[in-house]
Amino acid sequence: MLTFLRFARLHTLIGTSLSITALYLMAARAGDQQDWRILALTLLACLAANVYITGLNQITDVDIDRINKPYLPIASGDYSMGKAKRIVFFCLGLALVGGLFGGRYLLSTILISILIGTAYSVPPIRLKRHPFWAAFCILAVRGLVVNILLYLHFDYSLNEQERLPAEVQILTIIIFGFSLIIAWFKDLPDTQGDAAFGVRTLSISWGRKQVWLVGSCFIGLGLLASAVYLIWALDETALGYGQFGLLVAYLVMASRVDLEQQSSIAQFYQGFWVLFFAEYVLFGLLG
Repeated sequence: MLTFLRFARLHTLIGTSLSITALYLMAARAGDQQDWRILALTLLACLAANVYITGLNQITDVDIDRINKPYLPIASGDYSMGKAKRIVFFCLGLALVGGLFGGRYLLSTILISILIGTAYSVPPIRLKRHPFWAAFCILAVRGLVVNILLYLHFDYSLNEQERLPAEVQILTIIIFGFSLIIAWFKDLPDTQGDAAFGVRTLSISWGRKQVWLVGSCFIGLGLLASAVYLIWALDETALGYGQFGLLVAYLVMASRVDLEQQSSIAQFYQGFWVLFFAEYVLFGLLG
């Protein structure tokens, strides 16, 4: 089980689960309706798509992972290539079947995510080789597709309506910003392997420090602006102060990172995912 969680990239599974659950809770509150079967089917389909995308990336990146992430199951030898492919294609089928049963918005989410995830990893397209397109893939799926299409899926399934309330719109903008910085920060620990195999990430083109500085300024200003807007424009005081809390947490985390130490960078990146998770927890409970 632990090997499978390493293969599935546990932090992405947690992020997917929290985002889906938060959007479900927001839609359920909007119409005062609940149906946990809809949530369960959505989680099953989207988590299966998640495993397909992360697994496919490892199948196509074995040599790079042996340098950057030797603990991953294929790179370490814990999974054979054949076993990894069987898991990936099983999850692909499970995601598509779940999407078919879930309706047009869920199916659209699954199809778009799978197509972008495949283009990200698989030659000859392999968009991850290009900083702009690599960032676009993450932005499109986590920043836009998940929040907009899945909220519409839940709103239509529970309430027979198709709306995007102000809270969902601001959440989408915030997560779009987080997704952009995730796309930049994810390569900070991986410069050695990426450079060896000619993958021109932003961390290689700009340098680690420049990417970290620009990303830190962007996320800091974004959290500050979202806090102000939530409090004074939407009168969402609790959500606004939550953004202030995340800003303080990020500043503390950023002050401790050592860009010369691989372990420190990796810890910083995982901490950034925790802030990403916290956004969905805040909106799921308070939005």
